Amino acid sequence: MRRSPQRPPSGRRTRLVLTGLAAVALGGAVGLVTSCADRTPTAPASARRTSDLAPGLTPALVDRGREIFRFDTFGDEKYWTDTLRMHEVIQGAVSPRAALGVGLKVDLDALPQAVRDAIAAGQVDLDDPAVTVTLLKLDAVVGLRGQVHTVNGRDSLVRVGVTCALCHSTVDDAFAPGIGRRRDGWPNMQLNPGAIVALSPAVPAATKAILNAWGPGKYDPRINMDGLNTPLVLPPAYGLLGVDRETYTAEGPVSYWNAYVAVTQMHGQGVFIDPRLGVRVVQTPDLVTPKLEALQAYQLSLVKPPPPPGSYDVAAADRGRALFEGAAGCVSCHAGNTFTDVNAGILHAPEETGMDPAYAARTTQKAYRTTPLRGLWQHAPYFHDGSAATLADVVAHYDRVRRLGLTDQQRRDLVEYLKTL
Repeated sequence: MRRSPQRPPSGRRTRLVLTGLAAVALGGAVGLVTSCADRTPTAPASARRTSDLAPGLTPALVDRGREIFRFDTFGDEKYWTDTLRMHEVIQGAVSPRAALGVGLKVDLDALPQAVRDAIAAGQVDLDDPAVTVTLLKLDAVVGLRGQVHTVNGRDSLVRVGVTCALCHSTVDDAFAPGIGRRRDGWPNMQLNPGAIVALSPAVPAATKAILNAWGPGKYDPRINMDGLNTPLVLPPAYGLLGVDRETYTAEGPVSYWNAYVAVTQMHGQGVFIDPRLGVRVVQTPDLVTPKLEALQAYQLSLVKPPPPPGSYDVAAADRGRALFEGAAGCVSCHAGNTFTDVNAGILHAPEETGMDPAYAARTTQKAYRTTPLRGLWQHAPYFHDGSAATLADVVAHYDRVRRLGLTDQQRRDLVEYLKTL
């Protein structure tokens, strides 16, 4: 289980925390501190009624999965530290300004009240990498775990690893931009994984160029397997309950993907075998497989976020729903309460829906599954490759590919309905 972060002692280290955390306030936002700092965090599953959870998702299992999702590196420090040397990069060059610039987030609940107060007082330093080390010492950087040693009053980052939350959690910005309470399951669309990895001195220049070209919210989960490059939009990890296969190409359920990512992408110590892909990784002790059940339980407990109040036109959304279920024929693929036909074993060839075939060609299925429509308002851009910047672009794409013949008003109505999902 996660250890509670300790309040730093007075003196130089405290000053590092105070000056550095103010960096994440990003000019002017420090005024939010006094009004937002005391909001009540989301209760753990153990504090909720058992009836609030789906059958089989016990509070104890969900709570364990939450700890794994947020804080378990599966032993991947070997890769991120020994191979990529990211501890050296962070300690030498990643200031809070730089960290926020690549989309990293800070967990408000990990910060002592004295630190929050100091931010409000304007004791800031945007460019001190030592502050980032102190944030890691407080376990406050979402998705990163650092081992910090203190010698003669100086903090040194000696190991660093990543967790599931790095890509699939963000914060609510309640305190300031980039700092707030966790929103697990929300894809971090500001995160730039390629740019982060490209900071490593161990990555060749040609590879750095590829990684830096991905941009925020995208990651290629096969580039280290086949050497090709078709980055995907980071998908949400909420609203998964009832969806049989949770990958863009339907290669497996939630735990399949968790194992694939933990072992082959995070480089955790575990076992992943898929003869279809020609992948066989066996490492002992296995720090991944025993945790998959609880990790899945937590992910299945995460519900999609409701649309913000006033974010859509109710009358137009009602008309859009009638189109979605009727003349536009969207329900022929986005079927049932999961809004996908993958549960019926149906996949779609790229040309059927006008999708770029490049990523599908790299997978076992050579086709795409219908994406469940969950929390669409939260995670633009759309489609597996982010080729539709807005929901209006999504509707225009299918109007063209499926030859729907929609009027401008009908397109707008469909967009308003999609905002409600």
